[in-house]
Amino acid sequence: MLTWRTLGPLRVSADGRDVTPTAPKVRQVLALLLARHDTVVPLTALTSELWAGRPPRSATATVQTYAYQLRKALHGGQDPGPVQSGPLVTHAHGYLLRVRPGACDAEAFAQLTGRARTALADGDPAGAVALLDQALRLWDGPPFADVAPGPALHGHALRLQELHLQAEELRITAGLHLGRHRDLVGELKELACAHPLHEWFQGSLIIALERCGRRSEALDVYRRLSAQLRDELGLDPSPGLQRLRQHVLTDRVSTADLDLLPS
Repeated sequence: MLTWRTLGPLRVSADGRDVTPTAPKVRQVLALLLARHDTVVPLTALTSELWAGRPPRSATATVQTYAYQLRKALHGGQDPGPVQSGPLVTHAHGYLLRVRPGACDAEAFAQLTGRARTALADGDPAGAVALLDQALRLWDGPPFADVAPGPALHGHALRLQELHLQAEELRITAGLHLGRHRDLVGELKELACAHPLHEWFQGSLIIALERCGRRSEALDVYRRLSAQLRDELGLDPSPGLQRLRQHVLTDRVSTADLDLLPS
């Protein structure tokens, strides 16, 4: 039984035994097929991914060779047998990678995040936090961290990274609703430092600091963000953040102020 890891280095296991291909181009083929699993990926898409839109004359034959090597790797280095058997299926104009439901970490992450969003909407922030902690533990670095991406895989990885940020936002929202302001300050400082122009993280840090009685630090976060937005982009903070600053000055900050932040 195969399991697939994409949220970090690319890894494939067969009943606990690593069967990840080592050849870089074969790994590229696997990564794109896994990103689009259970759908036929045309040969043209594979050649564009491997050679950035400038495939050699031998591209089709070369991709077929890579597909054979991939099929063999997924069979533990043994003869892969008929092309219609096993996880990698050959079609007239491309290939399809069959992935068992729940066997891919990206799919499990999406399912857990969706359940957490529902739990929070239903008034269960503790349940949401538990689900999101489980989802975020699936991450071991940037998606497909050890695969050289072509344009399609690069776009897919960016989408996964955006979903990761959204999960972080959701978990922080749930934590703030549970009154865990002090526990979240350190994490929010790290996120705010990593994403200095991300107004949602900066605003959440302001809320957490103010709720901990650290009003001057909260105002310092706003001043730094305002200066950086002006210097780098020629912009002012969003109206919601400006209202949040006013709430800090008048000691009226609450978790409801999360609704002011741009999302």
